Amino acid sequence: MKALLVAAATLLPALACAQDVLSLFPRPGVTQAILFVEAQDPKAVAVLYSGGYGDIHLRLERGQPVFQAGNFLLRSRGDFARNGILPVIVDAPSDFPQGVPDSYRRSAEQLADARAVLAAVRARYPGLPVYIVTTSRSTLSGAFLAKELGEREIAGVVLSSSMVASGAWESLVGFDFQAVKAPLLFVHHRSDGCRATPYFAAARMAQGFALISVEGGLPAKSDACQAFAPHGYYGVEARVVDAMAAWMLKQPYPKEIR
Repeated sequence: MKALLVAAATLLPALACAQDVLSLFPRPGVTQAILFVEAQDPKAVAVLYSGGYGDIHLRLERGQPVFQAGNFLLRSRGDFARNGILPVIVDAPSDFPQGVPDSYRRSAEQLADARAVLAAVRARYPGLPVYIVTTSRSTLSGAFLAKELGEREIAGVVLSSSMVASGAWESLVGFDFQAVKAPLLFVHHRSDGCRATPYFAAARMAQGFALISVEGGLPAKSDACQAFAPHGYYGVEARVVDAMAAWMLKQPYPKEIR
C-alpha cells in the first residue's frame, strides 16, 4: 500500500555509500530512473520495487540522490548491502509521475521497463545473480515478472506483504503461480492488519513455495496498510532482510522470525 510519508519517510538523502542515479530509456519518450547502492563484495543484486504506487521521486539534489525512503524495502537498503546483496532502487517511470496504476504492473510496459533495468544491472555487474524484490502493491509486479521473465534474466523473486485478498483493489487471487518460471519466496508478517494482505491468505497462497513467517517488531506508527506497522515489518526489518538475503544466497534461512 502507499508508503506513509512521516518525518522518517519524507524526502531523504540516500546512504553515504550510494552511487549515481541512472536514467534509462526503456520505451519511446519514457525515462526510467534507478539508483545503485554500493555493497562490499556483492554476491547478488536485489532490484527493489517499493510498495504503494511506486513513485519515490528519485532525483539528484546538489549532487546527492534524494527520494522518498520510508517504504520497508527502501529504508532497509543498508541491510541488503550489509548482507552482500547490492540494492538497485527503481522509481516509477516518467509517464506515471504520480505513480503507476495496478494495470501497469501486469502490462507490456512493466515488462519492457523491468528488462531495461535488468540490462543496466547486467552491464554494470555481469555474472551476479539478480533478484526482484517486491512488497505490498508491488507484489503485483513481482508475480507478473516472475512469470514473464526467463531463468537467464532473473535468479528469483521475493513477494513480501503480498496482495492476497480480493476487494476494491487488484490482488494475486487467481494468479497462476504454476506458470511462474523463477524461484519464488513469500515473506509475510503474521500480524499484518491490512485488509488486502492478511497472513492466512498469504500462507495459503504460498503453499508449494518458500515462505518466511514473521512475528514481533515495534508498535505501529502508521495505518495498518502502511510502512510503519507489521505490514512494513516495522522494528524487525533487519532480521527480515537477513532472512531474505540468506534465501537469495542459497544459504540456510529461518522459516519463522520471532
